[in-house]
Amino acid sequence: MRRDPRFVIVGAGMAGILSAVKLKEAGLSDFVVYEKADRLGGTWRENTYPGIACDVPSHLYSYSFAPNSDWSHVFSPGAEILSYLEDVARRFDVQRLVRYGTEVERMQFQDGRWHIDTTSGPDVADVVIAATGVLHHPSYPDIEGIDSFDGPIFHSARWDHDVALEGRRIGVVGTGSSAIQITSALVDTVGELYLFQRTAQWIFPVANPAIDEADRARFGSDPTAMSELREHLGQLFEENLANAVVDADSPQIHRLEEMCSLNLEESVGDPELRERLRPDYRAACKRLIASPDFYQAIQRPNAHLVTDDIDRIEPEGIRMQSGCLHELDVVVLATGFRVDRFMRPIEVLGRNGVSLDEVWAERPSAYLAISVPEFPNLFMLNGPNGPVGNFSLIDVAEMQFGYVMQLVDLVRDGRCGEVSASREAAERFEADRVEAAKKTIWMTGCRSWYLDDRGVPAAWPWTFGRFREEMAGPNLADYELV
Repeated sequence: MRRDPRFVIVGAGMAGILSAVKLKEAGLSDFVVYEKADRLGGTWRENTYPGIACDVPSHLYSYSFAPNSDWSHVFSPGAEILSYLEDVARRFDVQRLVRYGTEVERMQFQDGRWHIDTTSGPDVADVVIAATGVLHHPSYPDIEGIDSFDGPIFHSARWDHDVALEGRRIGVVGTGSSAIQITSALVDTVGELYLFQRTAQWIFPVANPAIDEADRARFGSDPTAMSELREHLGQLFEENLANAVVDADSPQIHRLEEMCSLNLEESVGDPELRERLRPDYRAACKRLIASPDFYQAIQRPNAHLVTDDIDRIEPEGIRMQSGCLHELDVVVLATGFRVDRFMRPIEVLGRNGVSLDEVWAERPSAYLAISVPEFPNLFMLNGPNGPVGNFSLIDVAEMQFGYVMQLVDLVRDGRCGEVSASREAAERFEADRVEAAKKTIWMTGCRSWYLDDRGVPAAWPWTFGRFREEMAGPNLADYELV
């Protein structure tokens, strides 16, 4: 007997908006989106630091069902992406379905349904879609005296826009993508900029030109032209990055390495600075950083690359283990995120009270990055071990949602009331994933946020073509249908 289940979507970022649009498209209206913040947007709401931009081309980092002909640049600035997400939510009438300022605190599967406790009261759902994202819990460094600094000190994902920076001495701790973008954006504004580098990064040279008015007009009047561009960009991204990083000996990865090395050699004139900027690992072992101007920025007269180890933070600045004190007015902690959180800190209890925290005690995992055994009718978008490091997460989420809806249709058609990955399938998938990861560039000798406690990259280790094939439809033999 066909029935339409009630859904709860957790999170109103990119994947949450997608889920709401697609549920409406499927004719399903009994759902709500819970968002802990007072505004949608996820990582693009949280991160507002100077210079923030996406490293996936604009026309690829957008929904296939909502193309945007008005992107200003090849790689979009963060504020423009947030505006785009808000516009999509308005156009598809999603805003009214979001309960802002409401945090999900607890979810328990009982009597065939999810019983949900939120800060605004209880709810019940047949299906939960966890669109909670990856990069939303800032990681703070364990540095002695971090609370003793006399001036403003904040994480890059919690940027304090009330702090004046003009002419001041700024310290940026970290050399990930955020730190690189911040350096380029601020060096000509601040008095002195100190970049505290623990690990050098390979920089891939990518220009970010404005998209001219003629092209924007053409894309607006000819949707086919924009669709063809998106398809072309996707093919280039897939062949030259997504499929390259999963094979450490591929011709494409060697070509990337050559381009990064040539960029360093040709861009940095001072031999001593060049060597301090030279990583001791292969390009793309860490997430590859794309920048058109970082090397130029770090060579400004007021820019200082600090490679000594930090000893502690003092009221006046940052003290190095060498004894040197760098006096600062503002400290920015560009130290990344806790990428193993996903749904946590929500307390999630599955069948017979099994705790997700206990299941994930060693590390998070999920069958095909979507389903966890003993947690029926709970589906994650961009969950553990998906293609987080080598493709557009919007495309990933769209494919995952299409896959999830095929499982949901089993419930709608009355073929089952509960569906979740089997333990055997999840264990087999994880074993195969770990074995395949050994061939990737991520396991060639660097330390990165991709690696779990075993040193295994928590990412999809196969080609994107294989991901696309897996997402075409579920193998029901790998699921428990109750």
